[in-house]
Amino acid sequence: MSQFKQNYLYVNNDDLLIERQQFLDEGRDLAEVAEEFAALARTDLETDAQGQTRANALLDRTIELPMRDDYGFAEPSDLDGIRRARPHNRWRAPRPLDDDVLFDKVVGAWLGRCAGCLLGKPVEGWHSAKIWGYLQATGRFPLADYIRSDAPDEIIAKYQIPRERAYIDRVSHMVEDDDLNYTVIGFAIMKQHGVTFTPLDVATFWMQNLPLLRTFTAERVAYRNFCRLISPPESASFRNPYREWIGAQIRADFWGYAALGNPELAAEFAWRDASVSHVKNGIYGEMWVAAMLAAAPFIENPRKVIEIGLGEIPTSSRLASDIRQVIAWHAAGVSYDQAVERIHARWDETNTHHWCHTNSNAQIVAVGLLWGDRDYEKSICRAVQACFDTDCNGATVGSIVGMMHGAHALPAKWIRPLNDTLETGVRGYGRRHISDLAREGFQLVQALKEPRA
Repeated sequence: MSQFKQNYLYVNNDDLLIERQQFLDEGRDLAEVAEEFAALARTDLETDAQGQTRANALLDRTIELPMRDDYGFAEPSDLDGIRRARPHNRWRAPRPLDDDVLFDKVVGAWLGRCAGCLLGKPVEGWHSAKIWGYLQATGRFPLADYIRSDAPDEIIAKYQIPRERAYIDRVSHMVEDDDLNYTVIGFAIMKQHGVTFTPLDVATFWMQNLPLLRTFTAERVAYRNFCRLISPPESASFRNPYREWIGAQIRADFWGYAALGNPELAAEFAWRDASVSHVKNGIYGEMWVAAMLAAAPFIENPRKVIEIGLGEIPTSSRLASDIRQVIAWHAAGVSYDQAVERIHARWDETNTHHWCHTNSNAQIVAVGLLWGDRDYEKSICRAVQACFDTDCNGATVGSIVGMMHGAHALPAKWIRPLNDTLETGVRGYGRRHISDLAREGFQLVQALKEPRA
């Protein structure tokens, strides 16, 4: 998500455009504020102080608007409300796995997440014409390996390729990325606070250990709100147009690693984390991924893993509807290319709200899992080749499939270039061995095991 690095210290015109789209998504009735949105769209909010005041007042007003009568979804943000809206059947692991087997699975998830992220990182923020064009011009389409920058000068010029990105021929380890920063943060929060950590603990940890400029979109707005002494859950909704974007979904992984065999607990951990910066589908995305990861060591069928994840979010949510749509495509025999085409028809990748939304990218995660056929390489490549938030989706799919297989079964082609090294922007975790992080996290969870009946 690091392509969107504005300061967000004021409301800009894009913020209001996104806020308007967000409220339409949420089913709010905008009739009484439509004229003000239109008037402010004609105002340069970066230079007009009065317009800035009006824009902030509009954000404060819209959050209280009523829902439309014809809105077809029910989407609570509180944990009790989410649980009441879930499917009735809960899944728990039918039998424990040996610690050695589980540990290998966790290492596989860490490594799989790093490799999937590194695969998508060089093309993060690119649109499909550029990604597919570059891969085709270099003879690397369909995607089947890490992306390289050693292309002829004419191709580099045609596609305006910045050579300083994290191409595999230019890195020797997993470079810093917010997708991995938050995995480490999850471990560090649980190490500091145990299984009883709270949303306020999450907010406090960020402020003490994560520099503001290493956060983006919803997380940066929430961080700004913390500094204004606006605590969770209000920090998620106060003047935050990005509250259903993908930022929470990429923070899910450690919560799944910490509750293996117990998707309900993993989803609860994820809710505590997500609620500091997100609402509704933004929260559900993190809960869905955490629950899938908690189930992944015990399940061989990717569709079953997806279904278990859906069991922890509201049945009547947009996210559940969108994921079930992808499941239906797969069951009907739709090809991978057709599925990607349908996602691009539904979501406009040139619209940042669509490009960075939880639901658009969650559909791609589901495509990577279903059309990946449990093959690690095929899964991460299909997640990244589908475009949108490439590093986030490659990381999430890589983590889940890596958890399903375990480290011993992951192809060296994808794992060896990591050199077992992860660089982070988290205080105290600058550069660490991936295997050490996996081991420390696993040992911590084992020590905290069975926190409740």
